Amino acid sequence: MIISIANQKGGVGKTTTAINLAAALAMRGKKTLLIDLDPQGNSSMSYLDLREATRSMYDVFVDKDTHLTDVIKPSSQKNLSIAPARIALAKLEQRMVGELDAPFKLKDELASLNGAFHNVVIDCPPALGLLTVNALVASTHLLIPIQSSYFALEGTDDLLETIEKVRQRPNPELQILGVVITMHDKRTALARDIQEQIRKVFGDKVFRTVISKSVRLEESPAYRESIFTFAPDSTGAAEYYSLCEEVIDRA
Repeated sequence: MIISIANQKGGVGKTTTAINLAAALAMRGKKTLLIDLDPQGNSSMSYLDLREATRSMYDVFVDKDTHLTDVIKPSSQKNLSIAPARIALAKLEQRMVGELDAPFKLKDELASLNGAFHNVVIDCPPALGLLTVNALVASTHLLIPIQSSYFALEGTDDLLETIEKVRQRPNPELQILGVVITMHDKRTALARDIQEQIRKVFGDKVFRTVISKSVRLEESPAYRESIFTFAPDSTGAAEYYSLCEEVIDRA
C-alpha cells in the first residue's frame, strides 16, 4: 500500500497525519517507509536530526547515482524508516523542466525497493506541482486531510482535477482512500457545519474518525516523536490509531 497524503492548502494537518499514520502502521508490525516530499521537511524533522542526513529526496530526483535506498534512514520507532526532505526540493521544478520521465521518477525508485516495505506513506507539499504529481503517479491510494474551518473546501476542485488527470494516463489504478477531517473543534457550531458540508461533498469517502484540534499533536514533532510515544493516552493518539484501523480496512 502506497498512500499519498495531499492537499494543496497548507496548514490542514497534512504532515501531522503523515507522521502519525506512518507511526500507527509501523506499530501494527508492518515495515513502513515515510517519504517526505515537502521542502519544509517537517515530517523528516519529526524523526531525524537533519544534520546527520547528508542526502535527501532532492538527490534522488536530480542525481542519477543516488537512489531511494541511499537516503532511507531508520527512525527510533521499530518498523519505521524515513526518506528525508530538504529545502532544496523547492528548486526541483526548474531543475527538471523538459525531462520526459520527470513524473515517473518516484514510481521507478519505489519499484526498485522490491517490496522491502509493507506500507509507504508520502507527505506531499502544499502545492499541485511536480512533487505531488510524482507522489500520485507512484501511489496506490490517496488520503486527503481537510481542516474543519471556513475555507475548508477551497481548492479541492483543483486537487480532484489533478487526480483525474493522473488517472487518465500515468496511474489509472489510483484510488481515493478517503477524506479525514482534521483540527476539528466540536465545541463550535461553525466546525459542525463545515463537517456537514464536507460529508455532503465527499459522502462515504469521509472517514468516521475525526481528528480533534490538539496541543499535544502540535507539540509532539518538536520532541521528534509521534503522538503514540509523546502522549500515548491522549485523544490524538486514540484518534490516529482509529484512523489507521479504518485505512487498513479500506485498503
